Amino acid sequence: MLRYLPFLLVLALWIYAFIDCLNTPEEEVRGLPKVIWVIIILLFGEVLVGPIAWLAAGKRRHAPAGGSTPSEWHREHRTRFVAPDDDPEFLQSLKGENKKDEALLKDWEADLRRREEELRRREGEQGTE
Repeated sequence: MLRYLPFLLVLALWIYAFIDCLNTPEEEVRGLPKVIWVIIILLFGEVLVGPIAWLAAGKRRHAPAGGSTPSEWHREHRTRFVAPDDDPEFLQSLKGENKKDEALLKDWEADLRRREEELRRREGEQGTE
């Protein structure tokens, strides 16, 4: 099983570079047109030259916004978990939903009463005829 590991790693890198190249917008591709990069990745993928060239030189890499890495940003902006029953915004949203549901239920009940009255009136009119 271990003898297949190098082949699987090469295949994985080849596939990753190919999909990354296809998903990269044309304006982020450096050096060569995107079609040429795809051909290079496919032709030289078995010896890793194509995928490594794409990853090293083919795609324009962006620096993180604000000059910090994502892990630094997360360390500085930690969010504290609040249980739903302790979150005032969540409780307010539930109250709003409950009011909407109660109003809808009252409308349905009024409509049901109106229909029952109409049905009783019709039955009363048919019984007197």
